[in-house]
Amino acid sequence: MTLTAVVYDAAEIVTLEANEGNDGGRASASDDETPDETADLGIYEDAAVAIEDGEVARVGASGPVTREFPPENAAYAVDATGKSVIPGFVDPHTHALFAGDRSDEFQAKLRGKTYQEIMAEGGGILRTVRATREASDEQLLDHLLGHLDTMLAHGTTTVEVKSGYGLDTETELRMLDIIDRADDRHAVDVVATFMGAHAVPEGREADNYVAEVVDDQLPEVASQGIAQFCDVFCEEGVFDVDQSRRVLEAGKDAGLTPKVHAEELSHIGGTKLAAEIGAASADHLLHSTEEDIAALVDADVVPVLLPGTAFGLGAEYADARAFLDAGADVAIATDFNPNCYSQSMGFAASLSCVEMGLTPAEALRAATTNAAAALDLPESVGTLREGAPGDLAILDAPSYVHVPYNFGVNAVETVLKDGEVVSRE
Repeated sequence: MTLTAVVYDAAEIVTLEANEGNDGGRASASDDETPDETADLGIYEDAAVAIEDGEVARVGASGPVTREFPPENAAYAVDATGKSVIPGFVDPHTHALFAGDRSDEFQAKLRGKTYQEIMAEGGGILRTVRATREASDEQLLDHLLGHLDTMLAHGTTTVEVKSGYGLDTETELRMLDIIDRADDRHAVDVVATFMGAHAVPEGREADNYVAEVVDDQLPEVASQGIAQFCDVFCEEGVFDVDQSRRVLEAGKDAGLTPKVHAEELSHIGGTKLAAEIGAASADHLLHSTEEDIAALVDADVVPVLLPGTAFGLGAEYADARAFLDAGADVAIATDFNPNCYSQSMGFAASLSCVEMGLTPAEALRAATTNAAAALDLPESVGTLREGAPGDLAILDAPSYVHVPYNFGVNAVETVLKDGEVVSRE
């Protein structure tokens, strides 16, 4: 076994695993969060984590860990005195592969134009489609790698990236291939989602285009073998419930797990569709009802809430507390795209606390373990339990609470992926 890394003398290490029966270095609850919340995070004070062959070998009080795994024997020895260590973030919903710039649309929204009005004038998704089709593969790859660099520096070690700015077979396949190439070249693990049903192309009818997605695009995507998920924008004026169901069922037949953009701008039934079809996640959910929420919980579908989208649109936020009270394992994501231009899971965590009512503990779990569940990843992903991937972020702060608390800056100082230092401030 090779001792990849030892991070030692940390003010705290948050394992995202309840540490019942393990008293060594366990932290007590703060005044602002219940003992149950803090215990559920598995926090150790004055702690260390040892990583062997890219996996967590031991975590606990610094003395015992460093005696068993001397830092001087590790390829990477990191003194984390005064700092907090958390699992790397998992961002389960992005549209990070695109070309072009839509900053002028941000200004238009500030002047009062709606998302739908901008789309009707030729902006929005279809504008990005035109720019993405015109860009070369190398341009698109360079853009994506740059965004991944930013995400990594902000603590994200696993990210989902969708296609969907092609809206034809050739460009959708190009996008998925570029996502796969980025996964090979970059430290961040990239999970690919096919989203040919992101919008209706210019000059096309929705039913006709759905037939193309089902009959032409999906067989080619399945043959390519890169995408793991199939997503659809189930929304008024885009794809209705029946059209969305047709795409997702065809995706399942092709071996792709369903995901659904649901109830973002209106309520048309996308949440219940996600439950009915057994989706891995239903995302956005700004207009979901109590009945919708119950259906997701009963079907074990992860609700992925995207506070940055509401922030960018100036819209009402999803009711996170309603999902939590119903027993849902809420996840959060950046929704990074030209209309929601933030690669920072820390900013998403801040918004989820301030605008959606999550506690810092709930926000951290939503950005790690629950986010991993939305991507059907192993339960160890998003944790620092023994046997988990050695993916972690070291904060230049004494507590994980500084992620949402210190908004507007990047609290992450150093990032390790599989135990190797891949980003350092």
